[in-house]
Parts: sequence; C-alpha cells; structure tokens
Amino acid sequence: MITEYKNEPFTNFGLPANKAAMKKALAAVQLEKAAHYPLIIGGKAIDTEARITSINPSQTSDIVGTVARANIDLAEKAVQAANKAFSSWQYVDAAERSLYLFKASAILRRRKFEFSAWLVEEAGKTWAEADADTAEAIDFMEYYARQMDKYAKGMEVTPYSGEQNECAYIPLGVGVVIPPWNFPLAILAGMTAAAIVAGNTVIMKPASSTPIIAAKFMQLWEEVSLPAGVVNYLPGSGGTIGDYLVSHAQVRFINFTGSKEVGLRINKLAADLSPGQKWIKRVVAEMGGKDSIIVDSEADLDEAAAGIVASAFGFQGQKCSACSRAIIIKDVYDAVLAKIVEKTKALKIGAASSPESNIGPVIDENSYKKILSYIEIGKTEGKLECGGSTAGEQGYFIEPTVFSGISPEARISQEEIFGPVLAIIPADDFDHALAIANGTEYGLTGAVYSKNRVKLEKARREFHVGNLYFNRKCTGALVGVHPFGGFNLSGTDSKAGGADYLLLFLQAKSICEKL
Repeated sequence: MITEYKNEPFTNFGLPANKAAMKKALAAVQLEKAAHYPLIIGGKAIDTEARITSINPSQTSDIVGTVARANIDLAEKAVQAANKAFSSWQYVDAAERSLYLFKASAILRRRKFEFSAWLVEEAGKTWAEADADTAEAIDFMEYYARQMDKYAKGMEVTPYSGEQNECAYIPLGVGVVIPPWNFPLAILAGMTAAAIVAGNTVIMKPASSTPIIAAKFMQLWEEVSLPAGVVNYLPGSGGTIGDYLVSHAQVRFINFTGSKEVGLRINKLAADLSPGQKWIKRVVAEMGGKDSIIVDSEADLDEAAAGIVASAFGFQGQKCSACSRAIIIKDVYDAVLAKIVEKTKALKIGAASSPESNIGPVIDENSYKKILSYIEIGKTEGKLECGGSTAGEQGYFIEPTVFSGISPEARISQEEIFGPVLAIIPADDFDHALAIANGTEYGLTGAVYSKNRVKLEKARREFHVGNLYFNRKCTGALVGVHPFGGFNLSGTDSKAGGADYLLLFLQAKSICEKL
C-alpha cells in the first residue's frame, strides 16, 4: 500500500550519531576519489579518451573523479538508445514505472549520508545544504511516483449518450535533461524522475562541474534494474553535444535548469524545425532570478535580517532563489542594515567538509572570477559594508559581501551574480519597495517581512514572482508544499514539485467509441 506523501526530514547534525555518520561517509568518499566513470548508453558502459575532470572547490588540487566526455557520434547513439527503449517503456503500466522511483528513493534514503558527502566534496555544499539537496531528491521521486497514479486515470470527461469516451494521458517520447551544478542531485533527480515515470525516456547531460554526483545517480537506476536505455548518462560539452541533442529531430522535449542565456539559446534552437522532425518541441526551462526581500517599517527586524542573511548566503548565494537584493523601507533602513552586517560578519568561512563552516567555496574558477568582478563593480555603485575579498588560497572562497546604498538600476541590482553578494536598496515607502522589487527582467522568488495585513495582501496581488513568501526567507522551497518556478525571464513557470508538473511530459489523447 502506498502511504501518504510526506517530505523527507532534514538530518539533525547536532546529534552525535548523525555527526559521526556524516564523518564516516566523508571518509569513505575520500577512498573513492579519483575514480573514473564511463558513459552509460543503452545500458552499456562506453569510455572515451576525452575526459572531464571534477575538482573539489574547497581544495582545488583535490580531484574528485573523472568521467568520459561524449562527442556527437555518441550523442547520436544515446538518442537512438533512448528511442529504442521508448518503444516498449511507453507501454509499461504507470504503477510499475512508479515502483522504480519508489525503489530508487528507498536506496537513496538508506545512503543519504553517502550522497550528501559527494555533494560536499564535488559541489562545495556545507553539511546542511548537502543534506537538504539529498532530501529534496528523495522528495521528488516519492512525490512524482504518487502523482503518476492520478494521471494514469486519465482526464475526467462528460458522459454522452450512445458513446464510450475517455481521455488518456500518454508520454511524449525522447527527452534531454540538462540539470544545473548548484542542485546536482535534487534537480537532476526531479527532472529525470518526472520524465520517466510519465513514460518517456531521457538522456541526462549533467553539468561539467558536477558529473560525479550524476554518475552516482545513474548507478541508482542501474541498481533498481531500470530497463536499458530509459535513462542514459551522457556528460559532455554543452556547445557540442548540448546543441546537437536540442536540435535533434527525434528529441521531443528538453528539460533545462540553468542560466538565462543558455535557456534562451535552447528555446531558440528547439523552435527551429529539423529535417524529419514532426512535432513542436516542448521546452521546460528554469532560468534563474534576481530575487528581493522587502522589509516593511512594520516588521520584526531581527527575523527580517536573519531571513535575508540566510537567503543571501546559503550555499554561497548560488541558488536561483537566493536573495541578492534587500529592499528596506527608509524608516528602518539603518537598523536593518546594521543587523544584516552583524549577522554576515558572524558567518564562518571554511572547507565544506567541516561541520563548523557556514560558508563554503563557490563552484569553479569561472564563477570565482565572475563574482569577484561584480564585487569590483559594486564598489563603484555603493558602499562596501563587509566582505569584498577572497578568503584563503586553497579553494574558491569569497567572503559574504554586503553593499549598501545601491540604486535599483545599478548593475549589481539588475544582473544575476550567482554568488555571495547582497545589494541593500533603500525605498521611500511600501509602494516604492514593490516597484523596485518588480523592476527586473526576472520573477522567480521574493519575500516580504511585515506585520501589516493590508500591505501583505497588496504584495500578494502585485509582487510578480512565481514563489512569494511572507515573513520567512525566500529560499528553501519544499516539494509538494511550494511548487517552484518563476515568471518573466526566470523561465516557463513549470512549477517543479507541483501537482501539474507531470503534465509537461504528457499529452492527452481523446478516444471515442460509438455504442
């Protein structure tokens, strides 16, 4: 019997047993480092001379592992393998498909510390952030497995005399899953699980910064004996195999999470009709944000400051939902700013493997250089309150940085930095704060701290974001609780972890029989 869905609880690392288990998992990962992982195409391991090397962002001399690097010929092989698998997988009973997800989530739950340890070492996530990533991966598989039961029943139709009518949901076909590096397990798991439980087959092209976690996830599907070719593991260059896969005539949909620039390119490529293509490709895209927290003059200022710091600097600000702009009503501006700076200075920077670290490294050299360049821009656009420098020479560490007195039109107020940089923006009143919050090309998350119900209701109507929170931080959406996806150039508002997400990977077939 399938039980009611509940979110996976987070691990309490204050308990000695949990702390010991995490240390044991990290030690075990150390013994597996520098291993090599092949491609998996149609259930077969395929190696290549070309390789992608994954490094530990906390210690750049530390190699996490290597993976094979696919080329166009192997991308073609993956499409054909997925297409072949689809011919039978599409007819597998929905309950049986769901069972594969339940089995995979059960294994992941048993090996939670192990997967979290890989996230610490490859993605630079602190213990709490890694644990949340793994828990979310479990949630996605559990949630979508249950949701498929609802869609297997088909669409409700109106009875009509003399006819037998039904409207069934059927899968689309072969899809390409392109996950981000910042949630390399959770988002990969969600994107993949949703597509395959709906009856599709997929090619997973993981981010080049975090291919080892994706390889470990691929091993989960092999462990539950998922039929060959239903999921294919294909790391490689986005500019080479990514474009090829997106444009391929036999690819039916693309599920992407990443930057606005790449998302728009995928959308454009997918819109063009390739020779032999006989459908309009479906693109599901989540493309980032420039998220704001508004602090009203009638707010709990301590809670607001705590929520801003947690939202801005959790996982070093490398979340599409991160608060990169704090918009504060002028009446409480100085008081809130002081509290934010005090809390930011109290954060401890260090290797992600240390349980004492609040702030780990940013993901790689490109991000490191980009964030530092934005910090230099920020120094010309406002006052540096704290941070603003690198921290240590062993990894990609950057101090959590706060700038005050920032104009709503400033570059650090408008452009997605994707790092530990917070712009503090003064507002004349609540209406002005809402106008500033809505004044970007994005619309993903936002939050309002206020005790005034009238103002909260105004924000409910007018704050144009896909995920809006009142009197809490703007990060930490839970599967099934906070369906996640944004407006404007934040993406297609696909609402991952929501009750209608699976519809993105299904199509409705109406069938009528005259009696």
